[in-house]
Amino acid sequence: MTNSSTILCRVHGTDRPGITADLMGVLAESGAELYDVQQVVVRGRLTLDILFSAPEGRSTVKDLLFYGWESGLDIDFEVVDTAPSPPQPTSVVTIVGTTIGPAAFGAAAGAIAEAGGNIERIVRIARYPVVAYELIVSAGDLATLRENLMRAGQEHRFDVAVQEERLEKRLKRLIVIDVDSTLIQDEVIDLLAEAAGVAEDVKAITHQAMEGEIEFAEALRRRVALLEGLDVAEVERIAREVRLTPGARTLVRTLKRMGMRTAIVSGGFTHVTDFLAAELGVDHSAANALEVADGKLTGRLVGDIVDRPGKARILQEIATREGIPLEQVVAVGDGANDLDMLAVAGLGIAFNARSAVREKADVALNVPYLDALLFLLGIPRKEVEGEEVGPVPVPGLPPV
Repeated sequence: MTNSSTILCRVHGTDRPGITADLMGVLAESGAELYDVQQVVVRGRLTLDILFSAPEGRSTVKDLLFYGWESGLDIDFEVVDTAPSPPQPTSVVTIVGTTIGPAAFGAAAGAIAEAGGNIERIVRIARYPVVAYELIVSAGDLATLRENLMRAGQEHRFDVAVQEERLEKRLKRLIVIDVDSTLIQDEVIDLLAEAAGVAEDVKAITHQAMEGEIEFAEALRRRVALLEGLDVAEVERIAREVRLTPGARTLVRTLKRMGMRTAIVSGGFTHVTDFLAAELGVDHSAANALEVADGKLTGRLVGDIVDRPGKARILQEIATREGIPLEQVVAVGDGANDLDMLAVAGLGIAFNARSAVREKADVALNVPYLDALLFLLGIPRKEVEGEEVGPVPVPGLPPV
């Protein structure tokens, strides 16, 4: 080994402040040229790789070995090829699950290898309310990576997102969220129907719409007509009592703290979305407006209907108003009514969605915590709310 070679120095040992600074000091004194540095600490154990070359005749390697001996560190060296590797396309793979054991992780790694990809870096970004890892993958066909990883995720019960490692991935600036069964756990039309005593009639129309027998707009008009005479005070009560999806407050607060804009777009009703927007501090909201006369619902709607194409149109209008390109917009929803909105956004996320929606979305997330969306954006748990807190239990689910 000669000091003029390109050398990979590998350092292992108990971490403490100052190790990296000391090693760089040794290299600086010898006049070494620094090419690359990678460092990770796991449970107090340091792994540090330094790629460098040093002038002929300098005792750089000996000096590093002596420092390691004095500091109780294991240091070894390898002469490496100086030829630069050709640039490879890079992907970000995020895997999320209530638990991720060796079998699941191995299946994900195997799926990446089968697609011709190579894992360059692995970082755990969350341990609660779910476990999440971010993997930086070089090479490999993006479509094949997605297909292989989705298959592995279905078999081993984890969710996966595969995205190109581009600036747009790290610079999402607007998130648009569906309301019923996404931001909240309820379907508001069912709650209103129950209050009006027409629950079974409304369910029958909903079933016809889901079977494709009635268009959404017509089904909505028929259901709203059945609400005629319902006191608006009941609507306002229901708006106050809807159940937020676990993690909804955390998601919105964290996004706002990071400077992102937020919006909720619903095929439901403004009485609910306006209340939620004010309660959560959401920047934009849009939904269908119920006509009110003498303190009661008339059974009619006011203005344009917010349906499947309407949601996509509203998303685009909000993005234009905010000056945000669609590539930097995230859309989240659970139903067929959200498909156009998911398609037009730079990243479309199906949250606990029906199979037809999961298949067409960019990413499917099937955990019951809405703030797990943050991990798909590369935001680690320690950055959520600015501190690490314990898991929040959800009734009926095992603790994480």
